[in-house]
Amino acid sequence: PLSGVSLSAQPPGAQVALGDRLVLSCAVAAGTGPLSFSWHRGGSWAPLGTGPRLELEHAGDKDSGHYQCRVSNGDSEAESVPLNVTV
Repeated sequence: PLSGVSLSAQPPGAQVALGDRLVLSCAVAAGTGPLSFSWHRGGSWAPLGTGPRLELEHAGDKDSGHYQCRVSNGDSEAESVPLNVTV
């Protein structure tokens, strides 16, 4: 089973100035098989992205919120703890 899904942000602290670039990275501590990633904000089920990284080239007011990474390997799913992004 998948476990230990964690998020990291660049810049650290996930505090980004308006118009600046934000990169979120999703890491999995344990789990095998082909991993699929999806990114979600504020409890919405609509995926923002489908890779291990989510890049916001020009952060805007609407980009603030809680982001989560969901990882699946076909057998099981795991989610990261929400990360609060402040623009």
